[in-house]
Amino acid sequence: MSSQRVEFAGSSQQPLAGVLEMPEHGVARAHAVFAHCFACGKNSLAAVRISRALAAQGIATLRFDFTGLGGSEGDFGHGGFASNVADLVAAAHWLAATHDAPGLLVGHSLGGTAALLAAQALPDVKAVCTIGAPASAGHILKHLVVKPAQAQGDVTVTLAGRSFAAKASFIDSFKHEGDTALSHGGQQALLVMHSPQDQVVEIEEAQRLFKAARHPRSFVSLDGADHLLTREEDAGYAADIIAAWAHRYLPLAGGASDGAPADLRDGEVWVGEHDHAFWREMHAGDHHIDADEPSAVGGGGRGPTPYDLLLMALGACTSMTLRQYAKRKGYALKDVQVRLRHERLHAQDCAECEGRDGKVERIAREIAVRGPLSEDQRADLLRIADRCPVHRTLEGTPVIATTLVRDR
Repeated sequence: MSSQRVEFAGSSQQPLAGVLEMPEHGVARAHAVFAHCFACGKNSLAAVRISRALAAQGIATLRFDFTGLGGSEGDFGHGGFASNVADLVAAAHWLAATHDAPGLLVGHSLGGTAALLAAQALPDVKAVCTIGAPASAGHILKHLVVKPAQAQGDVTVTLAGRSFAAKASFIDSFKHEGDTALSHGGQQALLVMHSPQDQVVEIEEAQRLFKAARHPRSFVSLDGADHLLTREEDAGYAADIIAAWAHRYLPLAGGASDGAPADLRDGEVWVGEHDHAFWREMHAGDHHIDADEPSAVGGGGRGPTPYDLLLMALGACTSMTLRQYAKRKGYALKDVQVRLRHERLHAQDCAECEGRDGKVERIAREIAVRGPLSEDQRADLLRIADRCPVHRTLEGTPVIATTLVRDR
């Protein structure tokens, strides 16, 4: 994947600093925005790890600093919670203008609360995920130490040992939000993630969010994780779950395909692109599977390789043929398993390749049949394995007729 430093105007028109995490080959199937925890920043462990993990799954993710934090300009202590929400909306608009509209918002801690509110102003957002988020912004007040400052109307706010100057209105903005629990009233799918061991935001806050939400809603327990997801395995686990969950709600974007054609007939399969490298989507009727190459050769390992699929086809056909034959013959076949391996070797090293020269393609197939079968029955099943239709097709050197069609 690649990390691109970006800058865009925030809610107060001050420049906000961000990083756009892109998939390895630069083509994303979807886009997301990550909102960091209160007073953290785009470079927090959770923000970096989750954004990069989502990018590895094909979801380009923008993480940025709210006004007055990290590399962003402005005064953090003046905007209040509403400023965070507006910054998040501005980030989504910038991403839509420069790449594609984000279909997913991910918010950590108070960033999750902001994400829920921001989503109501972003019709292209199809899914929202909160991580360790309170049900209302007012929850943060119990963690703040507020003292009057020398300037009239100003206060000094201390959070986790860090102090900064703020306007009294900054605190009032959280008090206002603290009166009413935040309800997720939008049409987006919601995933609530929370650790039972969270010492900053109690698990009851996640319960309030989940109960207030409409369907589709999901809850995942981040058991053993701390509030900041400081362990790499916790952040990685969260990212994997988010990517898998969001996949069904996010439309394919950018250079990805628009899905299988509606006129696909029985017996036809269709293959489209998820990216411009190796990741492919394949459809056969109502069935869908992805193909890819391993990361060692430039892929993402998000599905079987083409040769894996070829071996699967032969193995499935072999197993089906043996099962149906055993039923017709009345053999007591309890179970059949097939293991296959594709290899390239020199003909002189291949016992089955008599009469051939040079390099040859060989498929090694091992069949395990279980049950009270006689030796004659086992030999009969081995003979029938070579008669499965896919086996015959591979041995028969099929004619492949290829035509080039115009774009549809």
